[in-house]
Amino acid sequence: MNPTRKRRLWTVALTLLAAIAAAVMITLALQANRSYLVTPSQIHAGEAPEDARFRLGGIVKEASVRRSEGSLDVDFIITDRLEDVPVRYKGVLPDLFREGQSVITEGHLIDGRFVADHVMAKHDETYRPVELEKALIEARDKRDAEPQPGAESGAADGDATP
Repeated sequence: MNPTRKRRLWTVALTLLAAIAAAVMITLALQANRSYLVTPSQIHAGEAPEDARFRLGGIVKEASVRRSEGSLDVDFIITDRLEDVPVRYKGVLPDLFREGQSVITEGHLIDGRFVADHVMAKHDETYRPVELEKALIEARDKRDAEPQPGAESGAADGDATP
């Protein structure tokens, strides 16, 4: 093989190797930044990623916000109207954060408590992320499908046939 061909072969091989290495690094970086949106019902069902960061979405439960005196620690509860998850956050909350409003928090689960390092409140009255809206609808449908306590099955009084 003449020297020019040999040099071209090495150039092509090194270029291909560099392209493959770049593709692998990009893929690994994108996987590390992936963050799943989970609802409180999914956490209670064991569907939350273990030992990984994820997003918890839902509604801030009424009368659940507790602020620590002299610090930025805030405890509150996120609900999807079926299940509740306690949340701890240390930092300044967004201006739009309040009870009864949709919120998405980013963090991880420790002993049944979600420790958030980022809180995002919804922008206006009509905005909800598509994933959160679907999850809330599924939770509502599941709640509506469950038998209501105190509801009687069978014939009501006076409706029995002889």
